[in-house]
Amino acid sequence: MTSTRVPPAEITGFQGAVVKRFARKALGTVPASLGVLWHNQRVLRSTAGLGGKIKKWDACDESLKTFAHMAVASLVGCSWCLDFNYFEAHNKKLDMDKAREVPRWRESDVFTPLERDVLAYAEAMTHTEPTVTDEMVDTLLKRLGPAALVELTSVIAFANLTTRTNVALGIESDGFAAACGLKPLPEPSRGPGAA
Repeated sequence: MTSTRVPPAEITGFQGAVVKRFARKALGTVPASLGVLWHNQRVLRSTAGLGGKIKKWDACDESLKTFAHMAVASLVGCSWCLDFNYFEAHNKKLDMDKAREVPRWRESDVFTPLERDVLAYAEAMTHTEPTVTDEMVDTLLKRLGPAALVELTSVIAFANLTTRTNVALGIESDGFAAACGLKPLPEPSRGPGAA
């Protein structure tokens, strides 16, 4: 990992010990990103709290949500989120051939039509200005139903929050996928209207 744009703070005190213990248990290490976010613990707690609540949502298929987050990370250029979600896909026992291909999903032949629609929707929400169309929403609404579509949309919005925060602060991959022996992700392709 290169150095971050905001130097990481030392994670100290009782709360710091709890945060580091939780990170080591969940990830095997304390990511440098925690030190950066430690400068504003309210932001860290709120973002982590929202992320924890999002993980409990279950109206939408887990692989669709994970692949959508990875598509956002690939488009925005967040190596941390792309690496972390690839690692998480492994831990969740998702289809790793598909997870690995998300950065080049347009050229890959491993995705179903629904997965392609979800990946296109994730990218459309991520463009500046967003390029979501009525047709995209109608297609996903028919295939997923309203509860799953609302959940998927919120997961993609959260992915935009985390990826853009990481890129702006210079937070890069901590090598989670490499640490568990996963094949490297291919280089992202740039589809129509790439940000």
